[in-house]
Amino acid sequence: MTEEISLREKRFNKWITVISIAIPLVVALLFGYKIPNARPLSFLPPIYATINGLTAILLVIAVIAIKNGNRSLHQKLMTTNIVLSTLFLIMYVAYHMTSEATIYGGEGFIKYVYYFILLTHIVLSISVIPLVLITYSKVYLDDFESHRLWAKYTFPIWLYVAVTGVVVYLMISPYYQY
Repeated sequence: MTEEISLREKRFNKWITVISIAIPLVVALLFGYKIPNARPLSFLPPIYATINGLTAILLVIAVIAIKNGNRSLHQKLMTTNIVLSTLFLIMYVAYHMTSEATIYGGEGFIKYVYYFILLTHIVLSISVIPLVLITYSKVYLDDFESHRLWAKYTFPIWLYVAVTGVVVYLMISPYYQY
């Protein structure tokens, strides 16, 4: 039985590695590509910022659910968060493939705050991909002890990424060209 789990875990890990590398690479490549003559999808930033906010709220509710022993609700909420994060990513890439980059217009100390938040948001959004996938895979491997261990690291990073996504949007939204 342990050998079968180990083989399944190796397969999961292989796919987690592939996905964790492919997503940032594809996003970077698509970021540099503009769809010719495409109408800017300027309505998307408030939608994907809302998705980030909803993800943050649902992450907290999911943790409360599992602490209260409601595994079913926890699983549903975490699956919803993965779907929401995927929708966010699709919308984010679509926006940037149709719109010019927005430059942050704040000055002074707040500009450094904005770029710090943006940089940590970007770096952690890349690192959270394998963390989420590993944590999620542990459930399918019936390894709940490892799931809990990974979740202790994954949750705060994912929450930070979701919250800072909203903060970055709120800080840059006055500078969008509509």
